[in-house]
Amino acid sequence: MSAAVLESTLTCPGCGERSTENMPTDSCLFFWSCPACGLRVKPKQGDCCVFCSYGSAPCPPKQMERSCCG
Repeated sequence: MSAAVLESTLTCPGCGERSTENMPTDSCLFFWSCPACGLRVKPKQGDCCVFCSYGSAPCPPKQMERSCCG
């Protein structure tokens, strides 16, 4: 089993701006505000966090095939 990627690039669904963020390993990030346009996004239906919805890599628990945010 490989180590989880702990950095993900989020892409704003409003303006398309990208921002590279560090992902927490012990919690989900449910809201994220775009640094360019200020749009506050939440996960898409069925996703546990903004990284799983808008990131270049899913959150660490999903990467490690563990339950996320229980």
